[in-house]
Amino acid sequence: MMTVEGLTTVPSAHGVKDTIDRLESDVKSKGMTIFARVDHAAGAKAAGLALRPTELLMFGNAKGGTPLMQANQTIGIDLPLKALAWEDADGKVWLSYNEPAWLAARHGLPPGIAEAAQRLTAAIGAVTKAAAA
Repeated sequence: MMTVEGLTTVPSAHGVKDTIDRLESDVKSKGMTIFARVDHAAGAKAAGLALRPTELLMFGNAKGGTPLMQANQTIGIDLPLKALAWEDADGKVWLSYNEPAWLAARHGLPPGIAEAAQRLTAAIGAVTKAAAA
């Protein structure tokens, strides 16, 4: 696992598309909403550019995210949750996401709300691990 402050990256045992397909299925099974799926490589290709496989899934649940925005609306720039599956130069696939607890700290959310963000961190950690396994 690679970690940059606030960003967790885990290896995936699947290709980019399959990783995002698995994540989307798990997220839906947990009652969360899929807001968007972005194929960055397809966008690059349409612009005449090359990009290794890279897909983003935006998902969440109003019950989880709204309390964070009620505490400080600026966190809305970082919500809904996002996960990025990408292939590195060696052909290895990774799955990255912003940690909700880190986002809460970034936006200065109070401790009671930060605890809710920590629960979201555990949730996104679980679905991304399952998708990558």
